[in-house]
Amino acid sequence: MTPQDARNPSRPAALPAVPSEPPVTPMSMQTLYGIAVSPGVAIGPALVLDPRGPRLPIRAIAPDGIAAELDRLDRGLVAARGEAEAAESSARQRLGPEYADILAAHAQMVGDPTLRNNARTRIERERISAEHAVSEILEAHAARLESLSDPYLAARAADVRDIERRILGQLSGKHRPAVMDHLGGPTVIFAHDLSPSETADLDPQRVLGFATEAGGRASHTAIVAEALEIPAVVGLGRFLDRARQSRQAIIDGDEGLVVLDPDAETLESYRRAAVERAARFKALAGLTSLPARTLDGTLVELWGNIEFPAEAAACNEFGALGVALYRTEFLYLNQTRPPSEQEQFEAYVKVVKSLGGHPITIRTLDLGADKLASYQKAGYDEPNPALGLRSLRLSLRNPVLFRTQLRAILRASAFGDVRVMFPLVTTLAEFREARSLLEDVAAELRAEGVAIRDKISVGIMVEVPAAAIMADQLAKEVDFFSIGTNDLIQYTLAVDRTNESLADIYSAADPAVLRLMAMVVDAAQAHGIPVSVCGTIGGEPLYTMLLLGMGLLQLSMPPHQLPEVKQLIRGIRLEQARAVAQKALRLETSTAVLELLHEALQSALPEERRTVARSKSRGEIKAS
Repeated sequence: MTPQDARNPSRPAALPAVPSEPPVTPMSMQTLYGIAVSPGVAIGPALVLDPRGPRLPIRAIAPDGIAAELDRLDRGLVAARGEAEAAESSARQRLGPEYADILAAHAQMVGDPTLRNNARTRIERERISAEHAVSEILEAHAARLESLSDPYLAARAADVRDIERRILGQLSGKHRPAVMDHLGGPTVIFAHDLSPSETADLDPQRVLGFATEAGGRASHTAIVAEALEIPAVVGLGRFLDRARQSRQAIIDGDEGLVVLDPDAETLESYRRAAVERAARFKALAGLTSLPARTLDGTLVELWGNIEFPAEAAACNEFGALGVALYRTEFLYLNQTRPPSEQEQFEAYVKVVKSLGGHPITIRTLDLGADKLASYQKAGYDEPNPALGLRSLRLSLRNPVLFRTQLRAILRASAFGDVRVMFPLVTTLAEFREARSLLEDVAAELRAEGVAIRDKISVGIMVEVPAAAIMADQLAKEVDFFSIGTNDLIQYTLAVDRTNESLADIYSAADPAVLRLMAMVVDAAQAHGIPVSVCGTIGGEPLYTMLLLGMGLLQLSMPPHQLPEVKQLIRGIRLEQARAVAQKALRLETSTAVLELLHEALQSALPEERRTVARSKSRGEIKAS
């Protein structure tokens, strides 16, 4: 079984042979640190892809040649759109509709009349070539996206450049070779960046894993890589010159590591871990139908977090009780207009039906105004988007946009147990305004004779200290709390969660964060409402005992994390977890809390996995 195949035990079991090359001395090994975006481990011969694309012809257009140049532009755009649509069709067959929609958005952007009209204007006024006109427009757009502080939105620059490459390739007749054209056998590939369409074309049997200098967690490249189950690390910075000298490499998509020319000990450690991982996943598969019940009989509810409708199937596969967080932002990104009520309704209903009666919590739009302005012409100026007009604040300022989404959600509620959750609630007045609008929309639909669910639970994400501090008042009016730890950490510690240089400060184990979470739990318990964790730590075994001990008995996470968390829960007692939580809440630093959690996890793990846990806790290059 290849290292990355440990994520999918159904694949053929065969380890890739170590290349028969001269041994590499331990001194030549290099370890690089990036951003883990697709889990798994890949080991294989390394190949660096040439980042250079077709060069632009530098030429001016004579007055009598403008008409021909405009015609050439139109033909290039039509051909590029056809190419994008073909890529979409291929992705739809291989990956499913949700991932193909990424490339469908590319095709729509190529065919956007605004792009064509702006390019024609530049050709006519400035007498530049079609290539330069297109490149100037799209490069300026990509640069604007890259300047945004929101990493999800900044990552859309890669999509714009993907479109640019398609159009320039058609205009120049110099198409960039496909990634797969470079490969002989199974390979680990390195590149400055991979576009979403290039990633979608990768063959997991030949591309063992990839790593890039650019990119982030929110990029469509990362999303597609995870769909293909290809281990990936991005955002490594400049490393291709070093990688060109490497014979073999390891990509650790769990820890965000790339090891160039690993020494014999490291290589053997990772290869051994691949076998152990495969065995562990096979054992975990047997837990799907079993409850997440502690040894002393406490039932813990495990739910899924999803972004695409197709992920609902994975929730069913891994035994989730339902979906506790359905992120709806993807419907709004890379669009020339907001999604219509019908488009949203169809997406929501698809998930509701596929869950087969299990509940689903749909979170309303959680984006900033800097993206929506591109098609609303709102003209927002956001010098600090993280503290500006985003999430629920933005929705309340855009009642037409908000009502459209609420109508779609309420219509979908007629088909199953749909719940509504508002993100980034800061004040009680904000929640009341949002709930009032939801009630108005519900009354409007009923007056129109549209079927909706009689009783819909309405909750909030607790993501800012203000909401945690006021949780005792909010608990009187909301139906449930969901603690969004990712933003709660960011706002509590005043640390940009995307800033890698501050990663040592950004910690869910910080005592201040834990105390705020405890306040939320106490308020929920006092008023008899459910409280869950939907942030990243909800799916991290390291934090499971702490969360259970704090009284958080509802956890939600990406579907593939469910089996391992369930296994841990079934091997501990609630009294153990409470002892860990009580001690953690008395500690003074995040370092002390993490040491406690590592010790607790090691004691709870089976003996054969304790060495792995100890190695990871020290940050060594060992099997994950």
